[in-house]
Amino acid sequence: MSDLNLQTEQDCTNTPECPAVELLIQPRDKDLGGFSVRRTLPTVQRKMVGPWIFFDHMGPADFAAGEGINVRPHPHVNIATVTYLFEGEILHRDSLGSLQAIRPGDINLMVAGSGIVHSERERPEVSAVPHRLHGLQLWLALPEADEETAPAFHHYPAADIPAVEVDGVPVRVMMGAAYGVCSPVKVFARTLYLEAHLRPGQRLQLPVADERAVYVAQGRLSVAGTSVPAHAMAVLRDLPDVVIEACEDSRIALIGGESLGKRFIDWNFVSSRKARIEQARQDWKEGRFPKVPGDELEFIPLPE
Repeated sequence: MSDLNLQTEQDCTNTPECPAVELLIQPRDKDLGGFSVRRTLPTVQRKMVGPWIFFDHMGPADFAAGEGINVRPHPHVNIATVTYLFEGEILHRDSLGSLQAIRPGDINLMVAGSGIVHSERERPEVSAVPHRLHGLQLWLALPEADEETAPAFHHYPAADIPAVEVDGVPVRVMMGAAYGVCSPVKVFARTLYLEAHLRPGQRLQLPVADERAVYVAQGRLSVAGTSVPAHAMAVLRDLPDVVIEACEDSRIALIGGESLGKRFIDWNFVSSRKARIEQARQDWKEGRFPKVPGDELEFIPLPE
């Protein structure tokens, strides 16, 4: 997804007094043109959690017939984007020639590397009727050695994502390894991404990672006495045996992994080098990025 606002970071955060929670992030809505998203990363106080540098919660958004997602071609460099839907469908196209409908439970991993352009729209069959979109979109910083890797696109259907039950809690391990299973989704560094559904009163001990944060997509959690409401993210301290408890029906996402060091972010560009971002800005402004086959006529201009 493209960020239409140059002010990527939001600052709606606070720090609770809790041994397990380092920071509680309350997101702010961002307008992406026709619908809004809730952004929790990056913030002024917390830029990244492990390799994750961008976390958007889309919807749930209800669209009338004839309306829907219509994000024109836009570029990325030095990152990988990860799209995961709870409801609805997005039609992905990119400058490699990929054409893929993303549906609930699938994982779409687009590796921007040295540079890629993509669009996110809808199939006519979807937009022709009233429909809903709901999901998460994240960006992964790449290790410095992989920032300029060749761009690539990987699609993993829902059936390929491992699912386990942990003390009665259904869990899907989307990236990395946890609870005795390993996701097939490609990673470039130690990375963790999982989803779980908890009924009221259910508890789940979280897997260990160098850095971790839990996001409440729906419901409300308690983490060592700290209440984490819907649409908030609790960045966790480096402690073992952290347990979350659902106060109501809850859907959560856990992200984490190894720290990759400082990254700079400007519009849709992320890099360990400011000069690389400036080069990407000039390349987009002057039309040097490749076109998206089948979607060559439109593009999002560089914000000034």
